[in-house]
Parts: sequence; structure tokens; C-alpha cells
Amino acid sequence: MLTRPIEDSKVLISKLKSLGHDVSHMPVIKVKRRELINLKYEEYSGIIFTSSNSIKFLETKNISKSIYCFCVGSATEKLALEKGFQNVYAAGGNVRNLKEIIIQNFSKKIGKLLYVSGEIVSSNLHKELKDENFDIDRVINYEVEHNNDLDQNFIEQMKSFMPEIIYVYSENSAKSLLNIIKKYELVDYWMNTNLMCLGEKTSSVLNEIKWKKIFLFNPGDEEFLLYKI
Repeated sequence: MLTRPIEDSKVLISKLKSLGHDVSHMPVIKVKRRELINLKYEEYSGIIFTSSNSIKFLETKNISKSIYCFCVGSATEKLALEKGFQNVYAAGGNVRNLKEIIIQNFSKKIGKLLYVSGEIVSSNLHKELKDENFDIDRVINYEVEHNNDLDQNFIEQMKSFMPEIIYVYSENSAKSLLNIIKKYELVDYWMNTNLMCLGEKTSSVLNEIKWKKIFLFNPGDEEFLLYKI
């Protein structure tokens, strides 16, 4: 079972089906764009992305592609490269590592940093870099809503055929999934399901549910996790 919005899940659904797996899809969040008005990109020498959504919902045509571009992980890095950014640094999915990469590779003398993110972030990277005396602005270009209203027929079908594996990609998604589990009285249904989480903060939200096993993964490693079970 995949829990990301369908536009983020299509490629993985196709890949898993080609390997012979039955795949279900239960999007637990909705992602919506926020418009950025009168943002002067030429004022910035570096740009930071802590999710692929922050790139997806950004109009990049007016941004110099030679700008220093810092990405939290491989999925974000891949999208940045597809958008034409040339000077890209990636941190392997860890915001703490991303901070260190920025400190090591971006001189404060070069200029200002622009941090593009969602409304809710897992760590206060903006403040931490300010505390290191970086000149940095944060802008929010998307927001996440919980998707708590599911089709009751889908819920009943899921109760009869619970997934052996469920993938959860963010702390927001984990909170939304937990709300769904409680709302539809599914707390006792997951004992034979393996929970795959993107990071410890994501998994910690769901620790009160009894899972078969909990695994942590990096984006792009979903299919390789199957061989660990």
C-alpha cells in the first residue's frame, strides 16, 4: 500500500506491479500550491529545497540554473536536475547533514540563501542557519491537508485484505494515517503489516500501533526493502 498522492506514486506503482506485486493506493494527504508574489530571485546566490514538492510547486524559469542548489535527498536532487539546476548538492535525506553541507559549501560572502519549503517542516533549518549568521529568507510555496474522508467500501475491502507492507513518506503523512486508523477503528488490524517509514520522526508518530516490523528507508529504495522481509 502506498500513501502518497497519486501523482507521486504512479512510477512506483507501475514498477511494483511489473515485479508481480499487488499494489493498493490510499493517499493520506493532499498537497496544494501557494503562489509566491513578487519574489526577486536575482537577490539570491543559493536555494534550499527540503522536499520535492518545494521544487514541483515552484516556477523555476526565472531562477539562474547556476545558483547553488541544496537538496535534502536523492528524489529532490533528481527533480532539481530535471529542472535544469547545475550546481546541486544533496544530503542523503537528512536535514542535519544538509545543514552541514550548506555550511561547508556556501560562503556567507557569496550572498543570500532562499529556503523554499512547505508550511510544516520537521526541523527549523531556517533558524539554525540564521544562528550561524547566514543571510537567509524562507518562503512557503505549498501546504498539506490531511485526507481523512475515505470511501467506506475501500475501508471494508482493506479490512478483509490488509496490506503486508505500507509505505509512509513524511511526519505529516504519518499523522494523517494515524488519524485515519483511529477514525475508522483500524487500530487492531496491522499486526501482520510491515511499516516502511522515511525517517525516524515519521515512524515515531506510528509507534502506538502494533506492526509486524518497522523499517526505515531512503527515497528510491522502496523495491529493495521487499527483499528484507
